[in-house]
Formats: sequence, structure tokens, C-alpha cells
Amino acid sequence: MTAPTNLVTVDSPEHFTSLMSADLNRVSLLNFWAPWAEPCEQMNAVVKELAQKYPQVLCLMIEAEALPDVSESFDVDSVPSFVLLRGHTLLSRISGANAAALNAAVSSHASGPSSNGSGPSSQTNSTPRAASDVYQPNGAANGAANGTVGEHSIPAHETEAELEDRCKKLMEKSRVVLFMKGNPDQPRCGFSQKTVALLRQEKVAFSTFDILQDEGVRQGLKKLNDWPTFPQIIVNGELIGGLDILKELIETGEFKDMLKE
Repeated sequence: MTAPTNLVTVDSPEHFTSLMSADLNRVSLLNFWAPWAEPCEQMNAVVKELAQKYPQVLCLMIEAEALPDVSESFDVDSVPSFVLLRGHTLLSRISGANAAALNAAVSSHASGPSSNGSGPSSQTNSTPRAASDVYQPNGAANGAANGTVGEHSIPAHETEAELEDRCKKLMEKSRVVLFMKGNPDQPRCGFSQKTVALLRQEKVAFSTFDILQDEGVRQGLKKLNDWPTFPQIIVNGELIGGLDILKELIETGEFKDMLKE
């Protein structure tokens, strides 16, 4: 079956921006997915059905890790995740493979203003937010699944020095510590999944910390280690880098040497 013309695969941040700017009255469904996540396959099929059912809705397929600037702009930490917009205004967010919730959200908003500005307006229980709170074309991460907007701050009960000390203690809790998204049995990003697989392949004993469960640690590690992304692999209390550096160290034999020290 031919894909509906309103089902579009986004291939770059610039492509995304041009699509979103073309019609500020149109309802858009953003489908953040990843090829390694099995639930995404099922939900991709649901999105295709929705595109066929609601030709007035622009359905965008966004491979989350291939387009990190777009994903981070919507603070997407796991897949599948869905964002429903009218123009640049946030209407709804759905996380996980919840076909019923996604169908209900699209159905609720699809009958809103048409591209020429006419037609009935869809009512919601929540107040839509402006695009400046949701998406910035320069890739700045705003608005979030975790309820934060703009720059993340340290919780009021913890000083910057206390957070740094806590991060250092977590980095020293075992010889190898993996700060990742999710846990080894349920990784929540492909990079974390591949890092766990590599460490297990090397038969390395390691502990983990889910940075999605603690925003203070997440932001504190970025600053402490001067490393903006996750996963972060710590050996003997020191950052060695992320997935790509781990691969390189394993290939050269340097990683085994580090563990012998």
C-alpha cells in the first residue's frame, strides 16, 4: 500500500523546520522512533493508519537518535514518543506504545482549524503552549516530559558543591560505572543498549545509574565531566568517554589495560 502523502520522513533539522513553518494552522503529529526498539514497529504502523484516516494531519517520522537536535528540542528521552502540535503550539504528548491514547489525542485535535483558518476549533482540557516553550530551530532543549523548561537547575535542597560531591561518589561506587538511560535490562536509548552489550561482551563487571531518574545527577555529570551526552563510562572514578570511545579502547586493547591498573 502506498504511503499517504501526509506521512513524511524527516531527514534533517532544516527539513523539519521547513515542514513545521509551512502551515501554522495545521495539526502535526511527531513520531519519535528508533529502529532498535521493537514497540516502535507497532506504533509506526499505527501512525501510518492515522495518516490515512486523517489526511489533514501532517504525520512526521523522526528517527530520534539520527536527529538529536530535533529530539532534544522536545526533550525526548525514550521511544516511542509522540508530540501533537497545531502550528508551533503543543497540544498533547504521549510516551510509550499506547495506541489507544494516541488515537484519542489525534481524533480530538484533527478536526481543529483547517489550513485556511476555517472550521471548528478543537477544545482541550489543557492550555496549549506557545512554540517558544516547545521547539527552538537552533536545537535548544525546552519544554519537557520531566516538567522542566529551559536550563535545568539544581534542586533547591542541594548546593552545587553537594551535587558535585554526590556525583563523584557515584562515579567511585565500583571500578566500572555506566551512567545510562534506563537500566541494563531495559535500556531507553540505542547508545545505552549498545554500551551494555559491549561491556557484557567483554565480561566486565559494572554498576549502572539511570540518569533519567535523577535530573540533578544528569546535569551535574555533564558539567563535572565536561561531557554533554550519555551514556558516560567511568573507570576507576574517571570518565573515559561514551560509546564510540569505548569501542576504540576495546579494539586497541587499552580498555583491558585500564581494568588491570
